[in-house]
Amino acid sequence: MTLPLFIVVVVAGGLGAGVRFVVDGLIRSRIRTAFPWATTVVNVSGSFALGVVIGAALSNLLPPELAVVLGTGFLGGYTTFSTASYESVQLIRQRRLAASLVSGVLMLVLSVAAAALGLWLGSAF
Repeated sequence: MTLPLFIVVVVAGGLGAGVRFVVDGLIRSRIRTAFPWATTVVNVSGSFALGVVIGAALSNLLPPELAVVLGTGFLGGYTTFSTASYESVQLIRQRRLAASLVSGVLMLVLSVAAAALGLWLGSAF
């Protein structure tokens, strides 16, 4: 990896984190519940977008460097496994075991399905 590519990946990661912050805030301001819908939406949409990026890169529609910037940088900053883990633990601490289980399984299943759909769409062009 070159220094310029590293710098662009770092900047893209910061932008992705900023977009996550905005999207998370918008969802939380509209859906008031203890269930982590905002994190679920962020992770599922990020998985879908990563699938599209990887599919397009595998189909040679995106240069590998752009795929790294978008996938590792922007979408790495946008998605958040650590927040999902923390929110699941918080649900357990609140003795909301079913909600924690549903949250974790739902996010995993939807994220993998979204990534597969994105990969298919990204490579279909």
